[in-house]
Amino acid sequence: MTNFNFLKYKNFFLILSSFLVLASIILVFTKGLDFGVDFKGGTTIEIRLEKKIEIEKIRNSISKLKINNFSVKEFGSVNDFLISADNSVSPNDIKNFIEKDLKEKVTIRKVETVGPKVGSELIKSAIYSVLLCFVAMFFYLWFRFEWQFSFGGIVALFHDTIITVGVFSLLGLQFDLTIVAALLTIIGYSINDTVIIYDRIRENLKKDSTSELSILVNESLNNTLSRTLKTSGTTLLSIIAVLFFGGEVLRGFAFAITFGIIVGTYSSIYIASPIVMFFKVKRAEKKENKVNLEM
Repeated sequence: MTNFNFLKYKNFFLILSSFLVLASIILVFTKGLDFGVDFKGGTTIEIRLEKKIEIEKIRNSISKLKINNFSVKEFGSVNDFLISADNSVSPNDIKNFIEKDLKEKVTIRKVETVGPKVGSELIKSAIYSVLLCFVAMFFYLWFRFEWQFSFGGIVALFHDTIITVGVFSLLGLQFDLTIVAALLTIIGYSINDTVIIYDRIRENLKKDSTSELSILVNESLNNTLSRTLKTSGTTLLSIIAVLFFGGEVLRGFAFAITFGIIVGTYSSIYIASPIVMFFKVKRAEKKENKVNLEM
């Protein structure tokens, strides 16, 4: 078993996390998010070209149409592409222009259109789904442990979610429904890691009623460190493979999961666990054997 003093710099990490959360909130409200077609409305067009062509040539061709917001991603085979654009230009106009500009035959395989009203409704639904997940996790932790553990777990989840969204705002990455799915996955992963640590803390609290709480929390973190690193490492291996080899369509989702696993592991150790120490957690009472001597 390892013997790291995780709590030695807990105040530093709590301050650092508070700064990152605040910076993320400011970024989201000032710079905003690059919403995809799912949220802002627009058209998604799946096209196929007869010959292989570089994606940059397609982007340069579409840019000549003076469309304000558009994106082109590789999709499926090397000849398939996914174009997302606003509704200012029709799918047929885009198809005809690409054929004329690149002198290549283009086939429209699928078209999906989302109106602005539907997009705004999807934003509300996404927010409600994340909030509902928070509420469900709060009551689950409260039921399984105590309210102190529940509060620490929810703070850690809020920390992970806000910072992940802040990174998307900072880097200007597209934010669509797949990223919402990634956020919900991050919440599930992070709370699972936190529950494992909380279980060990509770177990040590029952076994030892005399040691300082900080010693027991630090011991619990060391007891679960091997399991935490193995779980995070194996999960990251599979997600990183998707990130680099899954294509552009899955890249945003894979990036969100990768970043979320890292920040979720960090928050389980340096956010959720130290917060438990700030509240009075019930501890097993020390049993004293009383011997009555009869004279």
